[in-house]
Amino acid sequence: MTIKKRILVIDDHAVVRQGIKSALHAYENFEIFEAASKSEARASIATLNPDAIIVDINLPDGNGLEIVSWARSISKTLAIVVLSFNESNEFVLGAMKAGASAFINKSAPITDLKSALEFALKSPDKFSAKDLNHKLESREQKFGLSQRELQVLTQLYRGDPLKVLAASLFISEATLKTHLTSVYRKLNVSNRVQAIDKARNAGLT
Repeated sequence: MTIKKRILVIDDHAVVRQGIKSALHAYENFEIFEAASKSEARASIATLNPDAIIVDINLPDGNGLEIVSWARSISKTLAIVVLSFNESNEFVLGAMKAGASAFINKSAPITDLKSALEFALKSPDKFSAKDLNHKLESREQKFGLSQRELQVLTQLYRGDPLKVLAASLFISEATLKTHLTSVYRKLNVSNRVQAIDKARNAGLT
């Protein structure tokens, strides 16, 4: 007997939850549960231990990305699919940064949602979204940052010593300092605090 994957649908609109639930019920390997708010989602995740969550960004008691960050902090293997009508760089890259596995537009066909869900279940530590490469390139082009420099920049907010940051990026401290010098020059800033602030205002992190 095949063990069904437990899927938790988190959305404040009952019609949306029921629509997704009804559509996914057509696939016999899924068992679908529902949550209508951030607080309900936390409780359901804790009790159900789902294999995947499908979460809307806009919830009545908070941002869905807060659920994504929290869920990812307690599970590296949970499949996380983010739903939104807004496919702006800010939303898609925000979902990626929060730890989501996939991002999909709410208006996409159910077959696309199923594909995103299956991708997330197979590779929860990776990220998939429509036009992702273009969105990443657009973000980098704002200041001419290379992909590695952008990666360094997104780690600065953690506040860790350079030695720790370098280790997390699998590079030497000297190499990290070289990247930081280039990042500061391209952003026209002189220190970490200024870099973080400018990056945040520009939607880079």
